[in-house]
This record gives sequence, structure tokens and C-alpha cells, in this order.
Amino acid sequence: MENQIRQYLTKKIETVAPSDFDSLAMEVFQYQAQRNMLYAQYLRLLQKPPESVTAPADIPFLPIQFFKNQTIQTGTWTPADTFSSSGTTGQITSRHAVRAPGFYLRNTRRGFEHFYGNLADYCVLALLPAYLERPGSSLVAMADYFIQQSRYAPSGFFLYNTNELLKVVQICQKKQWPVLLLGVTFALLDLAEQRPTDLSGITIMETGGMKGRRREMIRSELHEVLCSAFRVQTIHSEYGMTELFSQAYSKGQGLFYPAPTMRVYARQITDPLAAEMPGKTGALNIIDLANLDTISFIATDDLGKVYPNGSFEVLGRLDNSDLRGCNLMVQ
Repeated sequence: MENQIRQYLTKKIETVAPSDFDSLAMEVFQYQAQRNMLYAQYLRLLQKPPESVTAPADIPFLPIQFFKNQTIQTGTWTPADTFSSSGTTGQITSRHAVRAPGFYLRNTRRGFEHFYGNLADYCVLALLPAYLERPGSSLVAMADYFIQQSRYAPSGFFLYNTNELLKVVQICQKKQWPVLLLGVTFALLDLAEQRPTDLSGITIMETGGMKGRRREMIRSELHEVLCSAFRVQTIHSEYGMTELFSQAYSKGQGLFYPAPTMRVYARQITDPLAAEMPGKTGALNIIDLANLDTISFIATDDLGKVYPNGSFEVLGRLDNSDLRGCNLMVQ
């Protein structure tokens, strides 16, 4: 019975339309409230029985910190893979069990193509040092899949080999091939400083992350530096994390738009169970329907603003975020 329900929900998630998102979110909530033991316990401690939840606005979001110290699963299954976050020495990292890697990869493709068109039409160049140098990166898995889908042979990873990267870019520019340059923030900044180059016509997409290599920068400052060095009008951005199977994208201006399987909300900083008004700064809650086998309702540590059209900004992180939201279930 459980497998039948999961198959039914999986098919609906893979083809969800905006008009069906809320009703499908409610179906996923009831499924996870019954079959995710950690989430069920969380609901009991909140005194929020599943039958009392009648709309997405009423759904409790599980604090993201539980990915650091709990195995989060809906149903009974053996992980085929595990994604893990990066972290400095001694830091506890998040771990996200993966039941069906193919489902994750197909979802990343659908999300990208929703905004950018056919993935196969891009020469995909990935500049992801730090991520490539450790196992378990969901971003590397996504980038590798994107590279495999490209019809252009030069697509690939470049690690620190920026000379070869720029040679490939020049070939693509001469042949007028569409290029997606997907880069971790600190690596793009290194490239901008060491090899400022005319990359006009290239879709440059930063994935965030300084990884302790450089000082943190606000996104507008970062994009100004990159636009100047690469002679482009805009820098694109990808918003994703180990704990999510869906992504959001920005084509500039700092506004992200979530993939069809994802919705973003804001909660009040001082009251994590209360919604924040549109356009006001709050902590971000995310519904990710693609997290069917783990948890689709996540209270993140990111600060941002959410707007009535579904777009959102990311402004930073909560202070002392490791201590927020978990006191109900600290053992």
C-alpha cells in the first residue's frame, strides 16, 4: 500500500502544475505525517495532529538542523546514496539520504529547463573546486548530470584548470554555442581577479559559497565585481542546498524564482510558528515536494523576503541558528 501511494505521489510531483501545488502539498503532508516517525513526533510535541492541518499555511515546518543529527526518512527503505553538506573542521554537517538518485536528477533538470530551456542545448562548464574534492555533494551530482545531458563534447568539470576552461569558452564563443558556466562563488571571484576575460554571451551562474576561502560579500557587491571582470550585464544565481531536491534560480536583480516543485514562505524571526508578511524580512520556510522520501516541509536558517508572486530574496543567515527551533526535541 505504501509503495502504491508513493508511486501515485511521485507521478503527480513530476508533472505538478502551479494550480495543483497546494492540494498536492496537502497530500504529501498527510503521507509524511503518517510515515515519517521523526516528523510525527515533532507534530505531537507541537500538539498539531495531522487532521487539524487543512491548508498549506497550517503545515508545521521541520527545523533544518535535524538533518545534522537525525536520519530523516518517510517510509522504510535503504538509501541508494547520501548527500552531505560541506563544513569546516569539527563542524557537524547535514546528511540527506537519497532513495532514488534518478528522481533527484530528473527533478533538477525539470527545474532548470523551466527557466532556461532545453539543457542539451548548453555547453555546460562546471567550476566547482571544494565541492569536487569531497564526496557526497548534491551540487556535483547535479552538475555531472547536466554535463551528461549536453550535446556539446567540451562540456565538463575544470577544478582549478582555468586556462583550459577559458580555451573552451573561446571555442564556444567562436562557434556561437550557448554556454552555462556554473561556478562556486569563490572560484568565480578567483577567476575574475586572476584572469578577467570577456565572457559576453555566456550564462554565468554562481552557486554561492565562499567555503572559508574569502570574505563573505553581499550578492549585489559580488555581482558587480563579476560583471565588471567578465564584461557581462548580469550574473545568474542558483539557490539550492543539501537538504533540498529542488532549486530556485535568479537571472539577476537578486530575485529568485523557485522550480515548479518548490514554494518559499517567510516566518517571523521571533516566532518561528508565525508567518511573516509579504515583502518583510523573515526566516525562510520551504516546501519541496521532491523531498517526498525525506521531509518536504523545512524551516531553513536563511533570512529573506518573499513576495506575492512567489519570488524571494536571500539576505543572509540567522544568528546562532544551530540553537533555534530544535528545543522541542533535544534529548
